[in-house]
Amino acid sequence: MGKVAAKLKVMPESPEVDLDELQHELEDSLSEGAKINGFERDDVAFGLVALLPTVIVPDDAGGTEAVEEAFADVETVESVAVENVGRI
Repeated sequence: MGKVAAKLKVMPESPEVDLDELQHELEDSLSEGAKINGFERDDVAFGLVALLPTVIVPDDAGGTEAVEEAFADVETVESVAVENVGRI
């Protein structure tokens, strides 16, 4: 069974959001079988920094949809977008 790696772009609600805390919340929100394989940070504008987690999910987990929904449910997240997806 294969796996899918997806880079997501997670926008926090405001520049005041603690990005380290947000990373922990994102990791805690993942369903079983999915894992985060590192974070990058991207300066967007006006002090706002997006998190770019790379998420590994099993093929049979239905792609990245469950991960996107879990991340979007985190209180301090404004939006979640898929940057790219590939099989590994």
